[in-house]
Amino acid sequence: MEQYAPLSGDAKNAFTEHLHFRELKKHELYLVQEDIPQKIAYVSRGLLSYYRIQENGDIVIKRFFAENSFVASTAALVKRAPSMFAIEALEDTLLIEFHFEQFKQLMHNYTDLAFFWISYLEENWVARKEELEITLKYLTAKERYLDFIQNNPTLVNRLRQHHIAAFLGVTPTQLSRIRKEL
Repeated sequence: MEQYAPLSGDAKNAFTEHLHFRELKKHELYLVQEDIPQKIAYVSRGLLSYYRIQENGDIVIKRFFAENSFVASTAALVKRAPSMFAIEALEDTLLIEFHFEQFKQLMHNYTDLAFFWISYLEENWVARKEELEITLKYLTAKERYLDFIQNNPTLVNRLRQHHIAAFLGVTPTQLSRIRKEL
C-alpha cells in the first residue's frame, strides 16, 4: 500500500484490524459472474484471472492478478451491482481480504487511506486500463502478444496458452501460429 501513498501508524492499525486471510485452490472462484461483490483482496501468493463468459460461451479474460496486486470487480464493488466478470484462481492462492464498506468507513476517518485508494485507482484502473484498451484495439494479434510478453514476463510461464489467447482476443490456434512465427 505504501507504494501508492504513505500511511500513518493509526491508519495501518485500524485497517489491519479488518483483514482476513483466505486461501483459494486452483480453479476455485473468488467471485461468480453476476454476484454482487462485497470484498477486495490483496494477492499475497498466487494468480487469478478476471474474465467474462459471453453468451456464445466464449471466455474473455480482461485481466490477470498476480502477487502484490489488489483483486476485485472494482466497478461492481463501487456501484454495488452484479459483476459482469468472474474471478478464478489459476494457481493455489493466498489472499488478504477486507470488506469494501468497512474500508470506505476507514477512508472517512483516515485521509491517508483515501489518498492510497485514489492513487491505486488512478494507476491501475485509469492509466493502465487506457493503455490496455489502445493495445487491444489498435495492435495486430502478433503485436498484442509481443506487448504482453514484454510487459508480463513473469506471467508467460505461469499461464496456459488458452488463458493468454482469451486475454489477447484470439483463439489458441491463432496464438500457436503467432508463437511459431517468432
